[in-house]
Amino acid sequence: MNADITFHITNAKQMNALKAIGEALQVSFEIVETEPSYNDEMLKKVTKGKKEIKEGKGIKLSAEDIDNLWK
Repeated sequence: MNADITFHITNAKQMNALKAIGEALQVSFEIVETEPSYNDEMLKKVTKGKKEIKEGKGIKLSAEDIDNLWK
């Protein structure tokens, strides 16, 4: 049997565990690191927000203000 399996890991602990399993089972494996993908529109909004904060256009909220947003 010949098959491929793709795991989407998020931390080093997961990486190390999967590597150990592959080595223990004598399974050949390849590690391909990828860049996280972001929604272009969201990335533009975040970049714009950071720029506005640097320009002093942001607002500051207290913990109480934030709590009141949910009420």
